[in-house]
Amino acid sequence: MADTEASGLAALPGNLMMWILIFSELAVFGVAFLGFSVARVMDPTIFAAGQAHLSGTLGALNTMVLVTSGYLAARGVAAGRRGEVTQARRAMLMAAAVGSVFLAVKAVEYSATLGAGLTIDSDVFFTLYFLLTGFHALHVVLGIVILLLVGCSGPDTLVENLETGAAFWHMVDLVWVILYPLVYLIR
Repeated sequence: MADTEASGLAALPGNLMMWILIFSELAVFGVAFLGFSVARVMDPTIFAAGQAHLSGTLGALNTMVLVTSGYLAARGVAAGRRGEVTQARRAMLMAAAVGSVFLAVKAVEYSATLGAGLTIDSDVFFTLYFLLTGFHALHVVLGIVILLLVGCSGPDTLVENLETGAAFWHMVDLVWVILYPLVYLIR
């Protein structure tokens, strides 16, 4: 009977409400990705021209930044499960700090794009580019706040909170791992 209870949604690490949020966010991003893909099929020339203005290098750097930050968050959860509270908190702080690098790189990229006169109103590619990457960047900000908050949890709820925060952060990673090739690489 215990094995049955531990299966399904109850077996997910962290708080169930966060998983409901994660699944709904993934659905929203999925619809946005589908819309981007349909728009690309309808006007491939505009999309190819738009992609030519983006820096694949900065996108790749941001991919490495988020994956590294996700690794640090996972290390924080592992430390918390071992009862190593100081190490768990340090790992979450480091994950948040590395996540902040993503925002700095994105600011450089936005600055270059806007400096080239390309705005959300330039064409359908840049409308979708700024909407998708901006919405993702807002999730990065929220994720950083969550990592900092769960790192300050009391010892009684530390592990569950670390798992909850890391689950959200991994969702942010996953979205970028899909967003980066979709927007920057796929022609």
